[in-house]
Amino acid sequence: MEHGTTITQFLIDEQRRHPHATGDFTSLMNDLVTACKIISNAVNKGALVGVLGSAGSENVQGETQKKLDVLSNQVMVDVNQATGHYAALASEEMEEIYAIPDKYPRGKYLLIFDPLDGSSNIDVNISIGTIFSVLRCPEGVSKPAEKDFLQPGTRQVAAGYVLYGPATMLVLTTGSGVDGFTLDKDIGEFILTHPKMTIPADTQEFAINASNQRFWDAPVKRYVDECLAGKEGARGKDFNMRWVASMVAEVHRILTRGGIFVYTGDSRPKYREGRLRLMYEANPMSFVIEQAGGASSTGHGRIMEVQPNSLHQRISVILGSRNEVDRVAGYHAGGGNKAVSGAA
Repeated sequence: MEHGTTITQFLIDEQRRHPHATGDFTSLMNDLVTACKIISNAVNKGALVGVLGSAGSENVQGETQKKLDVLSNQVMVDVNQATGHYAALASEEMEEIYAIPDKYPRGKYLLIFDPLDGSSNIDVNISIGTIFSVLRCPEGVSKPAEKDFLQPGTRQVAAGYVLYGPATMLVLTTGSGVDGFTLDKDIGEFILTHPKMTIPADTQEFAINASNQRFWDAPVKRYVDECLAGKEGARGKDFNMRWVASMVAEVHRILTRGGIFVYTGDSRPKYREGRLRLMYEANPMSFVIEQAGGASSTGHGRIMEVQPNSLHQRISVILGSRNEVDRVAGYHAGGGNKAVSGAA
């Protein structure tokens, strides 16, 4: 029976296009896939295996951890630390980088991940996900420090996410477009179902947390007001507004039908620089969005060109359909909708 192209077959085919490839990256991705299958299984079983509810602790971000946050983080560490592919790991749930124990071999890559994005949705059974980014460890470094992780997003080797929704999907880019895979639970394999995903340049759908409206800066207020004005307003067309409170879900919707996601800094002192994390969320998602033909901006420049200054740095994020991202960035620049937001 024909099941289609598995992610392993896909990665091997990609590897064959590079004569000097060692197979290390293919093996690395297979280990990452295994970790996400384990997380998917726990998410799907939920209350049946007692993984819902609060863990009674806070992460480095000061956010209350869910039981699944803690479990997912541990799965990512346990599966990936022993493979010999990574020199170190970094997680949104851990304050410092995770050094590979001496009993395991160290590899040439660095793994950055948000083990369970959108965890506020866990107990109400709404889509959540895992976000990952792979970097090369600097040449000659065998025991990386935090500074070795602080590379701009343009230096990512691969990035993507796994969406735990009605179906479990993995979306991946290695810098040659974006491909989506759906987990066939009957055979335990991710199958290529969404090859070469692309984002339309125009959209009539935007995602923003409207409860924060009173804190928004003027460019964001202007953009949203114009969208809400609909056909009778300056834009001359109606828009739909969405908000899932899960970046993975928001980005996946944009990849499948277009749209724009806006989560910028606002007047609250804690979020002046933004709410989302550059390394764990903004960079990997920007890589995916740009590779699908979309754009990604802070409002003042391309996200992936930002030089990180700390592991848990926050940043403003505007990403999705190119023409809408350029419009919002243009408003931040003080004028129309012409702005450089990111490479296609």
